[in-house]
Amino acid sequence: MQGKIILAGATGYLGGFIAQELNFQGYNFLAFGRNEEKLKKMGLADKKFQVVDVTKLTTFPKIEEPIDTVISTVGITHQKDGLTYMDVDYGANLNLLEFAIRYQARKFVYVSVLNGEQMRHLKVTAAKECFVDALKDSGLEYTIIRPSGFFSDMKDILAMAKSGRVYLFGDGECKLNPIHGIDLARVVIDSIAAPQTEVEVGGPDIFTQNEIGQLALEALGKGMKIVHLPDWMRRTALSFLRTFTSSQTYGPIEFFLSMMAHDNIAPRHGVNRLKAFFREESDRTQETI
Repeated sequence: MQGKIILAGATGYLGGFIAQELNFQGYNFLAFGRNEEKLKKMGLADKKFQVVDVTKLTTFPKIEEPIDTVISTVGITHQKDGLTYMDVDYGANLNLLEFAIRYQARKFVYVSVLNGEQMRHLKVTAAKECFVDALKDSGLEYTIIRPSGFFSDMKDILAMAKSGRVYLFGDGECKLNPIHGIDLARVVIDSIAAPQTEVEVGGPDIFTQNEIGQLALEALGKGMKIVHLPDWMRRTALSFLRTFTSSQTYGPIEFFLSMMAHDNIAPRHGVNRLKAFFREESDRTQETI
């Protein structure tokens, strides 16, 4: 491979792991991020990061060497700074795509979500899939990475477990296999040279929601107290939020509640276990008390 790797979204959860792994593997890369302080804390050499607001093309740097691949983990979970999902998950990535085409990049790697095509009715997924459409029409080589969920997403269940109870909708038997950020980062980097246009990826272990709740409670030394709420309450909550709140409020909740209603299983990858992650997070919480 010849040319530089551009990594956008480097200061996010997954982006940080990708930057770490690119650095470890000795790639020639440049990390983009909005927050200079966060970029400096990543421990990268100054020549390996650049402050860029990807929602504004005017902030993009001039690159003096060929670009091989642009990797984007850009997206927002919680809307802020007046930006919408279409501004960031679609618009900012469209700016990155224009940048990639301008510099004649060979490939674009984009991290979306599992089953995104079937969830276009959700605000966040609609924006992501609009960009997927644009990427497919761009003429560039591309790989769309579709993770089943991150370990970091499971921290919501761990936080709930601190009270001694985990609340789940329905019978809690929907299955998923979330993946650790470093394992997913390696899949993303492997895709630079791989021919696949879409890669579905999950972690090494498949759990029911009940089992994840049990792991969270065990990690905190709590008893097994899982409360099952009728699914009509989830549907009612979604309807209420869509009717009476802004997309800024209901967007992330809508996505989370919708994902909890069905299985999210992808081919297994990685070596990191959710049980160990929960234990580490629990220990870290205890240290800060």
